[in-house]
Parts: sequence; C-alpha cells; structure tokens
Amino acid sequence: MSDQKYVQDAHNREQLRSLHGALISLVGVMNRPQGDEALIREAGIKLDRALFPPLVLIERLGPIGVVELADRIGRDYTTLSRQVAKLESLGLVSRRPQPGDRRVRESVITEEGSAMTAMIDAARLRMAGQVFADWDARDFDDLVRLMRKFADALEARVDPPSG
Repeated sequence: MSDQKYVQDAHNREQLRSLHGALISLVGVMNRPQGDEALIREAGIKLDRALFPPLVLIERLGPIGVVELADRIGRDYTTLSRQVAKLESLGLVSRRPQPGDRRVRESVITEEGSAMTAMIDAARLRMAGQVFADWDARDFDDLVRLMRKFADALEARVDPPSG
C-alpha cells in the first residue's frame, strides 16, 4: 500500500508541476500588453491600454474601492487611483461614497462604460471563437467548469470567509 501511495504522490507532483507550467504560460500570455491591444483593436474602441484592466474589473466587480481594485490588478494604489480618475473623466466610471463607510469612495461603471465593456466582450467572444474552434463542446464545458472550481478554491484560500 505504501508503494502505491508513493506512485500516487509522484504522479500528483508531476501533474502539479505540469499544471503550474500551464498557469505560468497562461498568465504570461494574459499579461502581455499585445493581448489587451489586440482586444481593444478588435472591439473598435479608443482606450488607453493601461485603462483596460481597471475598466473591465470595475464592470465585473463593481462597485469596488480603489484599494481592492489595486490589489486584484496587482498595481500600486496611487497608480490605480489616477487611472480610475482618468476613467471617470472619460465618463466610463463614476465614483461615490461607499454606503458602509462614507470616507471610502467606490467606483461604479456608467452606461457609457457598460457599452464599452459590451463591445470588449463581443470582441473577446470573436477572438475566443478562434482559439476554441477545434475544441468539442464537452472539452470546452469541462474547461470552464474546472477553471471555475479551481479559481473558487484558490480564492477561498486567499480570502477565507469571515464569521
């Protein structure tokens, strides 16, 4: 039985190493500025590439404070604050006092910002169609289900529920 456990542990180590390599590749591709630039081009919008991640995350996660947004994007709070101010000046987001703590301002997507992120989503769909063109539906569904499960498990470890 102990020999079987050792074989299983070795298999798991190799699989985790392979998974880690895939994640490094995925994050590397997703963090390249060329990807955001291509998506912006495909969407047919005029937006500084640096403003792209905060706009999309405000739409997905908002209302959201700048500190949380900076943490999720991995940028400095002061940099993100300037970028959110720029998005606000463009009419893509608005800022308002947070209901629980009126000293904190949270960012919310505007109608114009939602229209822009809808164009980005449509472009992402077109571009993903090219990536997944040769995948069968079951493999794609499995990928989505397992990635969501993996992301939820990671988030639960990083941000455990309070209570």
